[in-house]
Amino acid sequence: MGGTRPSRLVVLLKGYPRLSETFIAQELLGLERAGFDLALVSLRHPTDKKRHPIHDEIRAPVMYLPEYLHQEPLRVLRAVFAARRRPGLGAAFRAFRADLARDLTRNRVRRFGQALVLAAEWPGGGDWLHAHFIHTPASVARYASLLTGTGWSCSAHAKDIWTSPDWELSEKLGGRVGPADWTVTCTSVGAQQLRRLAGPRADRVHLSYHGLDLCRFAPNPAEPSGRDGSDPGDPVRLLSVGRAVEKKGYDVLLEALARLPAGLHWRLEHIGGGDLLPALQAQAERLGLADRIDWRRAQDQREVLARYRASDLFVLACRIGHDGDRDGLPNVLVEASSQHLACLSTDVSGVVELLDDGETGVVVPPEDPAALAAALTRLIGDPGARARLGAAAEARVRAEFDCHASIDTLAGLFGRPDAEQAA
Repeated sequence: MGGTRPSRLVVLLKGYPRLSETFIAQELLGLERAGFDLALVSLRHPTDKKRHPIHDEIRAPVMYLPEYLHQEPLRVLRAVFAARRRPGLGAAFRAFRADLARDLTRNRVRRFGQALVLAAEWPGGGDWLHAHFIHTPASVARYASLLTGTGWSCSAHAKDIWTSPDWELSEKLGGRVGPADWTVTCTSVGAQQLRRLAGPRADRVHLSYHGLDLCRFAPNPAEPSGRDGSDPGDPVRLLSVGRAVEKKGYDVLLEALARLPAGLHWRLEHIGGGDLLPALQAQAERLGLADRIDWRRAQDQREVLARYRASDLFVLACRIGHDGDRDGLPNVLVEASSQHLACLSTDVSGVVELLDDGETGVVVPPEDPAALAAALTRLIGDPGARARLGAAAEARVRAEFDCHASIDTLAGLFGRPDAEQAA
């Protein structure tokens, strides 16, 4: 990168803004505050009806690429004609053709078309390209980099690591044609997987936890409650925040709740949208739990913070989906821990990088409603244990998960002449 910061950093996103990706919004704002000039490019238009306050603080302009090529044919056609004059067209097309031979899908064609449009409508002054997610956004970034001669880098997260084929990740990380200059990821387990696939370029994969803006997540002013599940008029308040998708394990959580002792009084509040909500609500009806669960759908960050502070126990039954999809380290666990809220989850992926079982939280095996029910029974009835776990988790978050550390890591990577020298 020439040893200096890019004059303008072009950030490629799958969709923007998204309620479920506060960690990306926080990073964008942090980079702006660190002095970077950003231009945002999104593959998709927003679908959420709400937005977080942080989105209104980000000043960078946003350009939307054609979500489907047939929807904007003239725009795509202009990009095709413009690309014919580019010296990098041959290399980009050869990379696309090799990928297409192994992934003969409309999605692959769409990514190359989006790269052509990005190259044709390149944000003025942009001299570096950074993609969030190593699956489709990184494909567009790699093709666009070859077309324009602009260097690129990538942030990998969770689903994009575990549901992408190894060959494709290897090409992006350490292949001979247009690999990323460097890649950063947010869990140790994810970094190990990417380094394995990067081969000789393994040292260009860097670990950096997202962290939180601890000013935005100031300590909870309320004392932990003494609720122990014995009072039907004041039940223990359980909270879960996450999209209703397979990897969050909400069907397992409902099965566990149905196993709790009849005399234990609790209520669950769920925050999040997702395609599986109707099925989960129907499951709750069948299990006789419907009158004890509040389905709040998606909420902005202010409301989510208020619910963390009003709750007694946070629970998230993470699992590995049938397609290999899984969480990295769910940001909601870090957020909940910052509010002195005890967390119960599973030992999937990066969860154990925050929650040490019995020390900073409780973890159980995934896909095990009996183990989850036993842990819930114990924690619902023991406010002292919840307070101890919540205090230890908060102390870890405030010591090790400050977002300024991750912004400093990124700023160093963007500003160094050789990613191999980066910490």
